[in-house]
Amino acid sequence: MARPGGNPDIKKYGFTTERENPLVEKMTLRMDEEMKAAIKAGKLPNWQEIARQAIAEKLQSASA
Repeated sequence: MARPGGNPDIKKYGFTTERENPLVEKMTLRMDEEMKAAIKAGKLPNWQEIARQAIAEKLQSASA
């Protein structure tokens, strides 16, 4: 049952992705304070994608 007063076209405005495999899982990464401060300061833009690519490369080399 829809919420009264809700947006009937909510699916039209929802989050979408163009990735082959959607990013639906989460993991926690531990790092020291200096690394976190540098990332928060913007020294590594798009750091999430950089971390995903680094992990994917390691997985590929481990399976080879």
